[in-house]
Amino acid sequence: MSTALPSRSRLVHDALRAAGIPGDIVVLPDSAATAVLAAEAVGVPVGAIANSLVFWSDDEALLVMTSGAHRVDTAALAQRLGRGPIRRATPEQVREATGQVIGGVAPTGHPAPLTTIVDEDLAQFPEIWAAGGTPHTVFPLTFGELLALTNGTVAKVD
Repeated sequence: MSTALPSRSRLVHDALRAAGIPGDIVVLPDSAATAVLAAEAVGVPVGAIANSLVFWSDDEALLVMTSGAHRVDTAALAQRLGRGPIRRATPEQVREATGQVIGGVAPTGHPAPLTTIVDEDLAQFPEIWAAGGTPHTVFPLTFGELLALTNGTVAKVD
């Protein structure tokens, strides 16, 4: 671990270690706020980027970890999950639910656990990368580690 990690990334690092996940958080010189930027920065296919998208549904935050290769079909996902409408969270809702900003939301390190859906398409990659709590930080993990870390439910999201 770099001693120069931002405070939000230190929280993520501590949560990773508590979960037994060895991947180190990498501080990037440029923003990786989009899946394309993150994939370019770490040299992986865009599909191997686990985008952390925060939605609002049934009066609670819903974290969807989706492959960077596609978009979430919120209507289809709501139907599959038996939930009310799923809407994109506002920047304020994202920060309140995660303590992090859009473009840097990690799958962990939040003030409280979030209901999490994990895109089944991420399973095809032996290693995936997720945001580390800021738009300039990322870390590697496996699909199994992501599921364990988030206590996520695997689903088709597109």
